[in-house]
Amino acid sequence: MATAVLMAEVPARTIDLPKPCFHGAISLEKVLCTRRSVRAFSNEALELSQIGQLAWAAQGVTSAEAQRTAPSAGGLYALELYIIAAKVNGFPAGIYQYDCLTHEVVSLIEGDMRRRLSRAALDQSSILQAGAIFALSAVYERISAKYGQRGIRYAHMEAGHAAQNLLLQSVALGLGAVLVGAFDDAAVKRILKLSKQEAPLYLIPVGNP
Repeated sequence: MATAVLMAEVPARTIDLPKPCFHGAISLEKVLCTRRSVRAFSNEALELSQIGQLAWAAQGVTSAEAQRTAPSAGGLYALELYIIAAKVNGFPAGIYQYDCLTHEVVSLIEGDMRRRLSRAALDQSSILQAGAIFALSAVYERISAKYGQRGIRYAHMEAGHAAQNLLLQSVALGLGAVLVGAFDDAAVKRILKLSKQEAPLYLIPVGNP
């Protein structure tokens, strides 16, 4: 059960994430075979190395040309990735924005936000129990400037690619995760302090099953 913690905006500061691992102990085929939606999590905390690996899997840079783990129409990269940390060893609870170019996070808000997010997501218990929740948002203008209205569809495809990467990486790390798409968009936008241009698309609770 999440405990009530006061929310406080903080001066932006960056935190380095551990470098991602490129050689896993489990095959892709095994990961695909065993992936399932997990909605109940233990009280065991996540590790910062796991947070870094999951963020990289969703939106990490994989080339000198800044190409990412997930494809994007026209290489325009409409997505932003946020980490709502709650139970992560050595990592204060709060909301962080992932900087894929530097593999760092920027601290935005302090405090355990799970209860507020759960209320915004129809009181889903997976959010209350998760060690961390990953949030994907889209800035449609980045892609619609080139592709017009169809760019919105492309942004949604991109979010699906990134989310699946994160789910598969969770399995490879021995963790559980689930996609949450049922939530009050305006409430989630307020909680995460998203810009006017950003639309929240996914919440992905992650924890030890």
